[in-house]
Amino acid sequence: MTPGNNGASTPEDDDPFGYLYADGQANGAQPPSGGYGYPNSVSRVRTVGDRPYGQQAYGQPNVPQQQGTYGRPNAHYAAPETFPGSAPTTQQPMPGHGSGGGRGRGPNTKGLLIGAIAVVAAVVIGISVAMLGGDDDKNAGGDQPATTPTAEQSAESTPSGESSAESEAELPTIDAKALQLAPGMTTASDIPGAQADGGVYVTGFNAVGASATWTVNGIPESGKYTLYVGYGVPGKDANATLTVNGTASTTPVNMKNYAKAAEGDYAKGWTRTYNYVELNKGTNTIKVSCEQGNQCDANLDQMWLVKGWVE
Repeated sequence: MTPGNNGASTPEDDDPFGYLYADGQANGAQPPSGGYGYPNSVSRVRTVGDRPYGQQAYGQPNVPQQQGTYGRPNAHYAAPETFPGSAPTTQQPMPGHGSGGGRGRGPNTKGLLIGAIAVVAAVVIGISVAMLGGDDDKNAGGDQPATTPTAEQSAESTPSGESSAESEAELPTIDAKALQLAPGMTTASDIPGAQADGGVYVTGFNAVGASATWTVNGIPESGKYTLYVGYGVPGKDANATLTVNGTASTTPVNMKNYAKAAEGDYAKGWTRTYNYVELNKGTNTIKVSCEQGNQCDANLDQMWLVKGWVE
């Protein structure tokens, strides 16, 4: 094997540097001018415009490349196929691009917007349903006490002023001038301060045998009642006997000087007292009398009843 000729029969086995040696030159090796430098050497021919990445195409003028703006094509760049004599190439349209004018369609922003609105609407509806469900649970008794009355129940359970007046009106009252008086007793109105109608009161109740009887009609039901007696004393204590339906009470009618009036001052001694009684439904007889052992120097002006035994 000699320099410039290694006996190869193919261009790949030719020595490209044979022209540098004496024996190669003797065999006719020449510096390369397109081939490998040997006679009848084979040049590696490529299609015009077909070149490896980053190399100049064969047969194309060496056009210097210039830096362009990012994202924009280089104004000085031209594809090899645009030069005269270049082989035409067929460009395939990019997927998703239209054929008209070479301009492609962008992302479907309208569809994305509709989808986003639908998601937001679903979230809002879910929150609303959850809030309504929480209110229903709360109204069902989660936080409200079961015994709290409604406004309607409160109104029904609370008696109105008219109902209270009617309830009190069911129990009778009496003034001095309507009482049945024992002989020797009379009514008067010259001492001021009596609470009966017209300031009338019973006088002469300061002797044994004196009495004032009240026949009570319209007792709604049998039971316990409280009897009130209005009286006036001349600055000293008094008492009397109470008889209900013919039976004398063991508790006297206590007519003390609760008003703290001065002795002899009837006008300042008006006050009231009470006794517990049991009455029958319908008609009952109540008598306040001055019996033996009583201190009866007093004037009487009214009597009235209250349901139950008050304290």
